[in-house]
Amino acid sequence: MDTGQGRARVLIAATAFHICGAAVQSQLPLREARWSQAADLASDLTHQPTECFAWPKDRAMRTSAEIGRVMFRAPLLLGGQAARAGLSCSSCHRNGRTNLNFHFPGISGEPGTADVTASIMSEHRGDGIFNPKPIPDLGGDASKLKVKGTPKLREFIHGLITQEFDGPEPAPAVLDGLVAYVSAISPEACRAPAQRPITLESLLDVVDDATRLAEQSYKSGDRATGRALIGAARSTLGAIDERFQLQGGEQSRALLRNADSELKQVELADSISPAKFAAWRESWLKRKAELRAAELRSLFSQSVLQRAIGSR
Repeated sequence: MDTGQGRARVLIAATAFHICGAAVQSQLPLREARWSQAADLASDLTHQPTECFAWPKDRAMRTSAEIGRVMFRAPLLLGGQAARAGLSCSSCHRNGRTNLNFHFPGISGEPGTADVTASIMSEHRGDGIFNPKPIPDLGGDASKLKVKGTPKLREFIHGLITQEFDGPEPAPAVLDGLVAYVSAISPEACRAPAQRPITLESLLDVVDDATRLAEQSYKSGDRATGRALIGAARSTLGAIDERFQLQGGEQSRALLRNADSELKQVELADSISPAKFAAWRESWLKRKAELRAAELRSLFSQSVLQRAIGSR
């Protein structure tokens, strides 16, 4: 393929993304809806595979895996077009598994596939050839995961972030954490049932983990990791906000905007004191209680989501 044809294909893919993505987004506020081709969309957007994750016994390794687990779900990790679209590692590998319904314009062929050398996502690895491959299950057959369990895993993840998605250089502790998290995913850690609901509580836990780990990082002098984790917490607040974007969710969304504003102040502060995190936790505790009280009326509810889909 000549260079002109390659550039034309990238432009066509980009156009398809903006047109198709905008069409889907106008129907539902959930970012996952943009790339889901599930037959039962309401079920797909309220359930995810059970995580096959075994917590490391070593305390330091456990903390590292916790950092990786949070950042695995953070779009800002990938940067570039992926971050702008809201894609994270977990978009393709839901809960560290796979996503058989993933279909992103210009990236996917059949649902559940992705072209890791697509020019739309990478100036480094874009080859101008559309060759999507099945998305692997990180909790599946280890023999199908070539670098997992080898010293090359760290290099592979680093290349995925900075080359495949043109993302920024990750902080060393973030990269180590991703290696620790992916390494702790295994078939032996899989538990029934195969699918679990996506709940408000599960996302509140991510916010809590991210802010707790951010405080620890700041205390240890690792500002880069602390800021990355605060960014992940804020992104998760955005994901929660999406679920309250319907009539009656205005108060919940106001709570989330205030929470995000306070975290942003922490993120941008020249110096971080324990008092800032203590104040955050105090106000967040009250906000969580109010959000929980409204969960059944939000898009976390499959029946509410189904009605929202039917009305659009």
